[in-house]
Amino acid sequence: MAKQTFFSRQISKIIKKFLSVEQVKSLDVGKPRKIIVIRQHNQFGDLLASVSLFRAIKETFPEARLTVVVSPDNYYAITKNKYIDEYFIFNKKKLPNPFYLIKTIRLLRRKYDLAIMPATVAISYTSSLLTRISKAKVRIGPSSLDGAKNDFDYFFDRRVELNWKKHPDSHVSDFGLEIVRPFGINTKDYSSHIEFGEEEFSQVKQYFEEHGIDESAVIIGVHPGAGKPRNRWSLLKFAKLIEELYKEYTPEFIVTGSKSDANEIKFLKENANAPLNFFIDREIPTLAALISKCDLFITNDTGVMHVAGATDVPQISIFGPTNPFNWAPIGLNKYFIRKSDLIDDVTVDDVLKLSKLLLKTNKKLTHEKI
Repeated sequence: MAKQTFFSRQISKIIKKFLSVEQVKSLDVGKPRKIIVIRQHNQFGDLLASVSLFRAIKETFPEARLTVVVSPDNYYAITKNKYIDEYFIFNKKKLPNPFYLIKTIRLLRRKYDLAIMPATVAISYTSSLLTRISKAKVRIGPSSLDGAKNDFDYFFDRRVELNWKKHPDSHVSDFGLEIVRPFGINTKDYSSHIEFGEEEFSQVKQYFEEHGIDESAVIIGVHPGAGKPRNRWSLLKFAKLIEELYKEYTPEFIVTGSKSDANEIKFLKENANAPLNFFIDREIPTLAALISKCDLFITNDTGVMHVAGATDVPQISIFGPTNPFNWAPIGLNKYFIRKSDLIDDVTVDDVLKLSKLLLKTNKKLTHEKI
């Protein structure tokens, strides 16, 4: 934590005096009918990879109504999620607006039976405070994370120690359940989930028609962007990979991305020696529907990797500094390649060989072409 000033220390003391709750050792949370989960600080990929938490709550308490508090930066990870009855976008910048402030307070004061504040890579003070403000009978939150004490654990009456170091290679979908497992809330299904259907497939069909994409052709999706520069595989390598795959299979390539990936998109347009289609700035359910039509999806370690991970499509995720055992999508046909903390230690040949292996059994390809 950052060093506190004298003034901030005094404020902290006042907050603790008036908002601290007594710790309860009991693991019995009853049979809650109204549950709120505060996840406003999590990144998009983190939230999408942790669907198992929502599934566990619904499997354990199928009659409960689940509300999730998210942020303007991550809410699209859970739109149309079948395990969530309602989500609320918490935006600090809107709090000076009295109408929004009242709306927020009303949401938090609905007399919940259970409030849960998960944590994976960091503990959020704002999320902790929102959990405390919520009018819940039971409040679950972390007492520590990776050995570092949560200085605000007094906001929770049920406090859980969270520590990746005990099982350093556990997947986030598994680790995310540690906050509720002590209370008998669990699931055996760690897969992610994105709801998409006729509406989204209709948009994809229209896109295919507009771009002359034949569904009977081999379709390869490519996502060259990533929020963190160290998670971006070389664009030269992406361009070379596309060229080699085009020589081998003459597939339809669809490059996914957003406005933030403008430089990557421009580079591939100018340097990839193959025809490319671009699917840019689409809603997550529609993007998932598009990816589900691909025969192979190749991506950096980023949020879209988790979108693809929620589909059944064969997938290659390229990793650098992040531990793929923690974050790579899980399931059949889900593969990752990592050589070291430097993502560019992964070669074009590494990805090309695995691509050929995954396409080997594709029914769209003739035996001769394989």
